[in-house]
Amino acid sequence: MGSFANGQNGSELGIQMPAMGSSAVPEPPTTSVAARCPRLDMAMVATRAAALVMALLSMSLMVSAKQRGSLIIFGIEIPLYAKWSLSDSLKSLVGLSAAAAAYSLAQLLSIAYKALKKVPVVPSRRYAWMLLAGDQVFAYAMLSGGSAAAGVANLNRTGIRHTALPNFCKPLPRFCDLSAASIACAFLSCAFLAASAIIDVIWLSNL
Repeated sequence: MGSFANGQNGSELGIQMPAMGSSAVPEPPTTSVAARCPRLDMAMVATRAAALVMALLSMSLMVSAKQRGSLIIFGIEIPLYAKWSLSDSLKSLVGLSAAAAAYSLAQLLSIAYKALKKVPVVPSRRYAWMLLAGDQVFAYAMLSGGSAAAGVANLNRTGIRHTALPNFCKPLPRFCDLSAASIACAFLSCAFLAASAIIDVIWLSNL
């Protein structure tokens, strides 16, 4: 105590004294976005799982779309064979569906790994931007693939106007039904990927 009386202050003695007239208030602990928004993690898992299921369904339904039949034109019976691999648009949809399924599965595995390690699902803004870019790319890919395949399916169902080509779905109903179901699943996968992109934007606004 004598040192203070001799004009030596606390900093010279290596002692830090609290400021007079103020009370030290500890800062509240910061919480991560995942801790504040646990439903955001669940929504991300749900949308990616749904996108995975729809992409797998789209691919499997289209791969199984094949049928033999016959068509009578001007009294002549013509044998028909329809298969997804005979159309470039349908093959493109199968490839895009497989790629979207692989992407969604990779994201789900990444989320599961981070959950086991107890680390944030989206650790940084850069990672969130990467997720947003990937989700948008695959959403647009599924949209374009589904649209191209829908044009082929509609042509098979309605035929070609001003020509003698009829409705091919009458002799090939199974092929047309499976193709239509595959295209519907592709559009649903696109919708779930778009929902994942919206969730990515929410992550960016919270990081």
